[in-house]
Amino acid sequence: MQPDAISLVLAAVVAWLAIGALGIAGLRKLRFVSRVLFPAGAGVGIALAVVAFLAIGAPANAVVLPFGLPDLPFHLRIDALSSFFLVLLGAVSAAISLFSAGYFRSSEGTPPGLICFQYHVFLAAMALVLVADDAYAFMVAWEAMALASYFLVTTEHRIPEIRRAGFLYLLIAHVGAIGILLCFGVLQGGSGDYTFAGMRAATLSPAWASIGFFLALFGFGAKAGILPLHVWLPEAHPAAPSPVSALMSGVMLKTAIYGLLRVAFDLLQLQLWWWGVVALAFGLVTALFGVIFAAAQTDMKRLLAYSSIENIGIIVSGIGLAILFKAYDKPTLAAIALTAALYHALNHAFFKSLLFLATGAVLHATHERSLGKLGGLIHRMPWVAWLALVGTLAIAGLPPLNGFVSEWLLLQAFLFTPTLPQSFVNMLVPIAAAALVLAAALAAYVMVKFYGVIFLGRPREANLAYAKDAGKHERLALSLLAAGCVLLGIFPGFVIQTLDPVNVLLVGSAVGEAAGNWLMLAPFGEDRSSYSPLIVLVVIVAVVLVTMQVVHRYYHGRVRRADPWDCGYPLQTPRMQDTAEGFGQPVRQVFEPFFRIERALPTPFDAKPRYQVDASDPWWHWIYVPVARAAELAARFVGLIQQGRISVYLTYSFVTLLALLFLVR
Repeated sequence: MQPDAISLVLAAVVAWLAIGALGIAGLRKLRFVSRVLFPAGAGVGIALAVVAFLAIGAPANAVVLPFGLPDLPFHLRIDALSSFFLVLLGAVSAAISLFSAGYFRSSEGTPPGLICFQYHVFLAAMALVLVADDAYAFMVAWEAMALASYFLVTTEHRIPEIRRAGFLYLLIAHVGAIGILLCFGVLQGGSGDYTFAGMRAATLSPAWASIGFFLALFGFGAKAGILPLHVWLPEAHPAAPSPVSALMSGVMLKTAIYGLLRVAFDLLQLQLWWWGVVALAFGLVTALFGVIFAAAQTDMKRLLAYSSIENIGIIVSGIGLAILFKAYDKPTLAAIALTAALYHALNHAFFKSLLFLATGAVLHATHERSLGKLGGLIHRMPWVAWLALVGTLAIAGLPPLNGFVSEWLLLQAFLFTPTLPQSFVNMLVPIAAAALVLAAALAAYVMVKFYGVIFLGRPREANLAYAKDAGKHERLALSLLAAGCVLLGIFPGFVIQTLDPVNVLLVGSAVGEAAGNWLMLAPFGEDRSSYSPLIVLVVIVAVVLVTMQVVHRYYHGRVRRADPWDCGYPLQTPRMQDTAEGFGQPVRQVFEPFFRIERALPTPFDAKPRYQVDASDPWWHWIYVPVARAAELAARFVGLIQQGRISVYLTYSFVTLLALLFLVR
């Protein structure tokens, strides 16, 4: 008998857990962990991606495991939506596992076997989240994912800043988990049936359905990094090892997107138009805020963390637009918007993982995260530099790479929105399209800064001369992700047709044939708008070849090496180059209201002239600092009644007993 897809997914989960257990068995056996276990984990990821890809168009199948509570076993189910995200998990985690085999080659701090255990438990928990079919199984897997990722973030737990980042991440994760738990409580509709099938069958009033949706937006938004619950991302990503940062940004954030889609389109049987407006607004504000703050960063991993916030905002805005269209009974438009959101989720998983791994290679070679101390690494680390360039161009949204396709498709959904019943929505949609274009343009600006300051120019520190290129495992992993960015950009028709079963499941419509063929992408007809990545690629290659031929003919075949143009300053020093702070200053100046800026101005009594500008996240001071102060005041009040005397506590108990007797008499 041929095993079904859910059984094979469970086999992959068991294999990852077994690899983690072997990591504990070989706790400090570095070679065994790096040369055997992490590559084995990569193999499991590839197998999972293949199984899930074949299951996207297949009928859903489920299994019930006799685990958990006596009357509440684990219900697991795989359908088109979970299959798509399992493909994302398996493919991206395979490359990251391969990179980890070379990255964790030196034993510092946490034993490598323990990292291997936490890492593969993290992978297994994410896979279980994607196939859970009841609230209990989902929450168990969700909490296991949060705890495993917390321990990975705090790998270097001896550093106070890393412990603080881990605590903040765990706090926000559990605040979000409370929202998800309450959401499931609403969705069961008083039936007491917490399986997803029971939630689908429950009949909810529009008011209760709205409460359930916004609890889901809050709970999953905390994990995804939607404003104002984003504050953990810029702290946790720099604290974690680079492969963990890649896995969290590339894959874990997408489990939150999966949860939001599952609730909004599958478990809830109605969609209201204003849900879409709220999700669209939150998504675009998140995207703009993320990219503006990314432009001001001088830490390369914090820059990528804010960039992840921006991309999550784009994905959520696409989901909001799909909800809006489905509420107005326009399933084809809803399918196009949803396709753009899912496509961008897949694209972000590839190019953001590629960039986080590239920064990991740079960090390993230079032991430096500050952009102000890097530069010129294209000569010392050519493999990393050229492969990172692919990810940089992709995230900047330049054709013919994958980042352009999904953003272009989402923009088409905005631009070709028909007249809708609410005039407010008709006014909002073009503003949202303009905001999307602005976010995409600023993202390109940020990526020029990111790549140029790290890899181009001259080394800003003497120790960069000793930097070495990445090893063979890291090169192969980066190459696989870069190839994914290229292929996903050149063959969008194949990706869109693959996503059709997901669209049919969630919005009841497909866009594969309407979007065009493998050569031309035209979701609204070739006479209105179209895009051909292959033609763009051919034109780019032709222009480059013709330019090279003209240059060689003009110089009669003579080629010489010379220093690049030095702006008329042949004796300039590396400190005279443009810096990360200087590059981001125009954006910080234009969008100054978005920042909380503190300036330290020079005084006549300073030993040395100084001028310091600190641009911090205003959400800390608008929300989190007041909440922390309120919690501190509450703790002090509670401390007042902690007298430490038994007689006082007996009095409290007696008064409480009298109050209860009075209330329930």
